[in-house]
Order: sequence, then C-alpha cells, then structure tokens
Amino acid sequence: MARLSEHVAMVSGAGRGIGEGIARRLAEDGATVVCADVNIEAAQRVADACGGASSGLRLDVSDRVACDAAVAQVVDRYGRFDILVNNAGINRDAMLHKMTDAQWDQVLAVDLSGVFYLSRATARVMRERKRGKIVNISSASWLGNIGQANYAAAKAGVVGLTRTMSKELARSGVTVNALCPGFIETEMTNALPPDIHAAQLKKIPLGRVGKPRDVGNLVAFLASADADYITGEVINIGGGYQI
Repeated sequence: MARLSEHVAMVSGAGRGIGEGIARRLAEDGATVVCADVNIEAAQRVADACGGASSGLRLDVSDRVACDAAVAQVVDRYGRFDILVNNAGINRDAMLHKMTDAQWDQVLAVDLSGVFYLSRATARVMRERKRGKIVNISSASWLGNIGQANYAAAKAGVVGLTRTMSKELARSGVTVNALCPGFIETEMTNALPPDIHAAQLKKIPLGRVGKPRDVGNLVAFLASADADYITGEVINIGGGYQI
C-alpha cells in the first residue's frame, strides 16, 4: 500500500513548476491531491495528471475569505484534510531604491500572508483531528538576495511562521516544516538570460539544476508517517547551493 493512500493533500500554486512537481509526487504515493492555483485550467490539468479523486481548485491565497472557504470545501468533499503544502508564490523583483509599494505589497500578500491565511484555516481542522502535516515552501533567498527585498522578507517570514506554528501545533499532533529550495528548473529560471543561468549553475556543488520532483520527494517524505518525529525544521534543498 502506498504510504499516503487515503490521505488528502492540498498544494497551493500547483498549476506549474515546483507546485506541480509536489502534487504529482504526492499522488504517486497514493494521496488524493487538491491542486489549488489562481489559474484553474492549470490546476485542473495537474489534478487530471494526478488521477484518482484529485481535483483542481481556483484559489488566490492572498484572499483570506477564499482560503477559509477552500479548506471548508476540501473537508466537505473528502471528509478529511491530512496534508497542506504552502507553495504559492510570486516575484516582483527590483532594487530597493526602485521598488514600488505595489511590488512590496503584492509579494508580501501572496508569499507570506497567503501562507498564514491557509495555515490558519487548516490548523483549525487539524487540531480537531489531532493529526496533520504542513509543509511550507520558503526559499534560499530568505537569507537575502540582491533585487529581492520583498521576496526575501516574505520567505524569511515563512521561516519564522513555520517555527512558531510547529511549537503551537505540536501538542495537537501536527508537524510543520519549511523547505528552502535553491536553483530549481521552472519556467521562471528557464527564462533567465544564459549568462545568469550559467552563473547560478556554477554555485551548485552537485553541478546540476534541481528539478521540481527533487522538492516533491522531500515533501512526500515529510508528509508521511516516516517523518512523524520531525517538526520545526528548515531544510535546504539545492544541491549544496546554500553552502
């Protein structure tokens, strides 16, 4: 029996990139995956690929009311909610002195507030059930990155939020961990100029760009019973990029 069979998971930002890789990997281990994304067509495409009773769901995580409704919808449809993966995120890069209020607000709304809204709604359900797994996708950029004051601040916030959530929810049997991907092959990284792409590759001791599945593999482990004694951790996954 697959280790996540009979489990229901929600992955935000599941329509492409890392989110898609995570959703597909959880499905391989038997989970029913709710693929949430602002692009419902993309979300449904991934849900179809996941198979079984997996479904697509349109969700803007920066909308607190929508997050509450999404969690309620999952519980109403499936009768349970076992795994939450907070992956949805956006970039609005600019140097600090050129960054607009809108660029700052948009990134914080999705990349940090969105994690809070969806986690808060999910925690209420998981506390009642006395079990659950929450995995937050932060970034290597939480340590600081030129041109990403908004993104770095949001991802650092995710780390702090993860540590606090893990302490608050541990007594309810809920584990909370954060992953910090390095340079992962996505539409965004593939669109980088060749010289920048090559420069980033040189920073990776393992000598290759990561795949969304690499992140999905670790999420699948943390979501399983094999990781029941792991909580509050911030785990780098970047082929040594963060060294």
